[in-house]
Amino acid sequence: MSHLLLPLRALVRSALAAMALGVLAAVLLCATPLAHASLARSPVEPAELASAVAEMEQLDRMRIALASTLEGQSDAPTIETMKEVCKPVGMKAIAIGKEHGWQVRQVASKTRNPDHAPANVQEQDVIDLFQRHPGITGLWQPASAEQGAGVNYYRRIDVVPSCMACHGSKQSRPAFVKANYPDDKAFDFKVGDLRGMYAVHLPEVQAALVAAGR
Repeated sequence: MSHLLLPLRALVRSALAAMALGVLAAVLLCATPLAHASLARSPVEPAELASAVAEMEQLDRMRIALASTLEGQSDAPTIETMKEVCKPVGMKAIAIGKEHGWQVRQVASKTRNPDHAPANVQEQDVIDLFQRHPGITGLWQPASAEQGAGVNYYRRIDVVPSCMACHGSKQSRPAFVKANYPDDKAFDFKVGDLRGMYAVHLPEVQAALVAAGR
């Protein structure tokens, strides 16, 4: 697994120099020594990489803000709650992908929507890595073989207190979840647990590396 990881800290320094995004230094954390320094040394425009990070940070802030509307409510969440709180995040992820020419997905090993299951071995490996290392917020990897040319950015999603309204114990799940998701696995979480991750595939970056002979 570790031999696939790209040099995140070096990438951050490059992105900061090009974009003057000082906040990214606190976002891109990785405790594992990284390899494949070619990405940091390549002529690839770092703005594209910095943009992927910034977009996922904004998407996660949106998720937390919408979930916070559930705090203090005595009524159990309903299907309408899901449409107002959860669905907009998925729609925004799709919109970000269309705007930039990326593929943006929400991925989890404990799924409620089976479409969010890991699509390949790499995604499952990253989920496992995030699970083992809570201090890792995000990381880059080369595209998987089935994706072709490109690089992937993964950003963890953690459980916040308002998530517990729908993702607490199996018995406490809202009635609409029990009725509509018979194969639901997204329960028994605790605050601070790993809920899943955002997976962003940037197809043009690796192509630029190949063209440059890196």
